[in-house]
Amino acid sequence: MNKKALSIATLAALATFAGGPLWAADSKMGVTDAEVKYQAGGSPLADVEMYQDINPKAPPMSKAEFDKARQIYFERCAGCHGVLRKGATGKPLTPDITIGKGTDYLKVFIAYGSPAGMPNWQTSGELSEQDVDLMARYVQQTPPQPPEYGLKDMKATWKVIIPPEKRPTKKMNNYNIANIFSTTLRDAGEIALIDGDSKKIINVIKTGYAVHISRVSASGRYLFVIGRDAKINLIDLWMEKPDNVAEIRVGLEARSVDTSKYKGYEDKYAIAGTYWPPQFVIMDGDTLEPKKIVATRGMTVDTQDYHPEPRVASIVASHFKPEFVVNVKETGKTLMVDYSNIDALKITEIGSARFLHDGGWDSSHRYFMVAANQSNKIGVIDAKEGKLAGIADVGKIPHPGRGANFVHPKYGPVWATGHLGDDTIALVGTDPVKHKQYAWKMVEQLKGQGGGSLFLKTHPKSNHLYVDTPLNPDQAVSQSVAVYDTKNLDKGFKVLPIAEWSGIKDDGARRVVQPEYNKAGDEVWFSVWSAKNKESAIVVVDDKTLALKAVIRDPRLITPTGHFNLYNTQHDVY
Repeated sequence: MNKKALSIATLAALATFAGGPLWAADSKMGVTDAEVKYQAGGSPLADVEMYQDINPKAPPMSKAEFDKARQIYFERCAGCHGVLRKGATGKPLTPDITIGKGTDYLKVFIAYGSPAGMPNWQTSGELSEQDVDLMARYVQQTPPQPPEYGLKDMKATWKVIIPPEKRPTKKMNNYNIANIFSTTLRDAGEIALIDGDSKKIINVIKTGYAVHISRVSASGRYLFVIGRDAKINLIDLWMEKPDNVAEIRVGLEARSVDTSKYKGYEDKYAIAGTYWPPQFVIMDGDTLEPKKIVATRGMTVDTQDYHPEPRVASIVASHFKPEFVVNVKETGKTLMVDYSNIDALKITEIGSARFLHDGGWDSSHRYFMVAANQSNKIGVIDAKEGKLAGIADVGKIPHPGRGANFVHPKYGPVWATGHLGDDTIALVGTDPVKHKQYAWKMVEQLKGQGGGSLFLKTHPKSNHLYVDTPLNPDQAVSQSVAVYDTKNLDKGFKVLPIAEWSGIKDDGARRVVQPEYNKAGDEVWFSVWSAKNKESAIVVVDDKTLALKAVIRDPRLITPTGHFNLYNTQHDVY
């Protein structure tokens, strides 16, 4: 479509659909470049066979056109608008809305974007004019329904590679397991286990695509990783060379896994939550055999409207009760799942704010701090009392990872989060006893390098707070990290040129992501993340001096992103 040919009437109509005039963007509704990059990662559902229903009122499409558009949708759009196009971060795109707008109208919307957060897919060069026409017709069709995924489907993928009775009865290697790092090799569908003492790769293990997190069993023996394709791998760290002993696929797309930690239930159960279907499953902790599946479809916490696609985001294991803390994104509910009797499962539902995503414990491990990212809030879940302790307003699109805990000179214990949508770091008070007046409130905002932050980290033995910004559009910002002195926050941050320190000279993105301490708390590891066909690396910084300590360069380190120190992950140290 010729941009010069757009009429004032067309632009005015577009403004109505988009949520405001194109020339007066609403910053509260807008989605930043960083958020677009974060949400637009390819979905594993892109290649899943789905039920297709062509709406007779919709413009015609061939089967080939429909299949191509469906793939584009799941690669570019599903993260914001949802699998069923019912709306999530983005607005609903169902035929009852889109058919009335018409193809030409929708082409303008898709091509040029909107201040409500829709990217300018054509003018940015991401989609061609033909692709835009295709997508304008596609969103007027009945959304294709992905298949459900139940116990039979899970068991068809379940493999026990080495049964528990044939595994080692004692540790069979000389590795310091507590200081091993589990590093995601995103696009290779692997993880690298790296010895934190020697900085050598122990093993590269095949896993699901784009492993999202690594978690460690209560005993420290087993490592659980889950890919975005919902494949879980169970790795036995006692083996002579740690490797897979069981695997299962629990859905079609997923993000979260954890294991039981309460006394008497150590290593007994594992739990995984999926984006599709919207549900979670409880499994045996040493074999991954699926035992109990629970759907999360239901009513939203605010308007109490039914939502067909409430995705399961973060999951953690309570230290106070035999419970899993399950956070459901679209409905804004935290489910306290009592696993003491999975045949008579008890679930306590706690509402906070919609679009729950990631989070971590406060320093006492009693309060779970969960980011309601599109609500710009942090919900505080009291795991001991099983209730909502508070809600804190923070910056735009908080994304803490697990957050960072330290003692503020004025406000006492605080928990920190960075943001995808602005350049601030929010500090939330977490001491309702000695600092009651500050508890569950944002007590301070630090100025950072820029938006696009995914993770930040500190350590009980450190006075430093590290904040990454890998999704910032400015390369100087995305390739470095900001470091604060937690004892003297007023002096601002120091910038560490991590990508430069890596020694990589090619033209890769070299985005610096996820600070992670070693067990001792005197080193901080960073991934330098480039494309699959470019060199990447791990950079290790001395926490005391903020100087370069080591660089790990190995051709097997393909697209390293998240990395998890096993001791800190096992004991929730952050």
